[in-house]
Amino acid sequence: MPNTVAIIRIRGYAHASWRIQETLELLRLPKVFNAMIYPYTDSLRGMLIKVEPYVTWGEITEEGLNALLNRLETSSGEKITEEYVKTKLSMDLATFRTKILSGELLLNKFDDEFELPIRLHPPSGGFKGKINTPYKAKGVFGYRGSDINNLIKRMV
Repeated sequence: MPNTVAIIRIRGYAHASWRIQETLELLRLPKVFNAMIYPYTDSLRGMLIKVEPYVTWGEITEEGLNALLNRLETSSGEKITEEYVKTKLSMDLATFRTKILSGELLLNKFDDEFELPIRLHPPSGGFKGKINTPYKAKGVFGYRGSDINNLIKRMV
């Protein structure tokens, strides 16, 4: 069972039921190409199963986390820096990264400090399959394991 997962929204609301729309809002993924990082729990697993055709997710590594944190902005719209993390969270940037990766620190609890969700670009080179086909069947949506880090690199 992974500690921390990155979730990226890949499809819009068209023809989605209100239950799916509500779950996507709860996951903090209101728009296409938004990303969030969560610790992997049973409740999160249930939400991911419900919205599977609209998102892709997988275990995030340190390299993928660094790429996402480079896109993370402060509430005033600036890039995060060592000084900002020290003043607001009273820890250095390296500890901040390791605590997010281990699941100790919940990024979604820092609405006042950061501009959430993390906004990404469409993947360079496009998606490597059909957007309405599961990843296991050479599509895009659903669980993709550690391959999520390659997608994150292409979207940053």
